Amino acid sequence: MKKKNLIIYITIFISIISIISYYKYSKEKNISTIEKVISDEDSYKSNIMENVSYSSKDAKGNDYTVNASRGEIDYDKPNVIYLTDVKAFIKLTNSNNVTITSDYGRYNSNNFDTIFSKNVIINYLENKITGEYLDFSMQRNSMIISRNVIYTNLENILKADVIEIDITTKNTKIFMFQDSKKVNIKSKD
Repeated sequence: MKKKNLIIYITIFISIISIISYYKYSKEKNISTIEKVISDEDSYKSNIMENVSYSSKDAKGNDYTVNASRGEIDYDKPNVIYLTDVKAFIKLTNSNNVTITSDYGRYNSNNFDTIFSKNVIINYLENKITGEYLDFSMQRNSMIISRNVIYTNLENILKADVIEIDITTKNTKIFMFQDSKKVNIKSKD
């Protein structure tokens, strides 16, 4: 009987040691996995830049500067930089300056095209245009603002789906997506 009890105690003891060893090994493995995830996150964040600024000048002498509180390079497309808290300045050679602000942006360093999104505001002289999405292209010489577009100046308030502006000629197209809807223009009187 004593021998049988001794075997049971030894079996229980070995089982406890085995369980403790398993959990200790498992915990160490989880810690090393967590450390790997943290180090991977650190290497991922290495493409994030603070207080970024990009400048370009076209053949006509127009200057374009984009500033952002943060920029993140797209690993798949290194010429694309995602921006946060964006402010852009366009200095036109034959006209007045234009300022654009938005919460987010996507800047292409190859062609300088920029997509502005969320809370987009364009200021030009006494004119202000707000919307949710702006496609700015120096190559096409155009700005296309859409989604909840409101244009205001000293005299009028205009609501439309899209405003398209040729930067060179200042020709402007204002339209709605649906033919049944009309551009809404109100006087500020």
